[in-house]
Amino acid sequence: MKLYEKVIKNPWPYWVGGILLGILNILLLFLTGSTWKITTGFLYWGAVVLEKIGLNPADWYYYSTYDHGLKEGQTFFLNSYTVLNIAVIVGALLAVLWAKEFKWKKIKNFKQFSFALLGGILMGYGTRLSFGCNIGAYFSAIPSFSLQGWVFAAFMFVGAWIGSKILFKYIL
Repeated sequence: MKLYEKVIKNPWPYWVGGILLGILNILLLFLTGSTWKITTGFLYWGAVVLEKIGLNPADWYYYSTYDHGLKEGQTFFLNSYTVLNIAVIVGALLAVLWAKEFKWKKIKNFKQFSFALLGGILMGYGTRLSFGCNIGAYFSAIPSFSLQGWVFAAFMFVGAWIGSKILFKYIL
């Protein structure tokens, strides 16, 4: 119990978290032969929903033109991306519960909800146009000495600056 109290009273510094994430990313690459990817798993979850309502996304242009990354025997829902995404969601929940920071937030108004929904849709669409999110384009690319990771980082900061200006001027 003393270790638990010590960790709660003295949270880890950011650099420790960064080192642990780096080690976990290397371990993931070693064990699966693939880097950390998030949005591909969500794409597959969406495909499962579409299959359940009677559509067949496996025949769509996107899935027939681009390598979907599924190994033999894997389905849109039973794959390594799903396991990783569930682990991230459960890990994030455990982290906020452990830090006693979990709380339900009420949506302030319809405007906030609308902008959040639109932002989420645009982010999801953008991840498919770029074949990944900031995890794959930034966190997995820069340690791999990929030039595209550094280009992504520069434009990510520019986009965050522009987005914050829009947020404060029109939404908040």
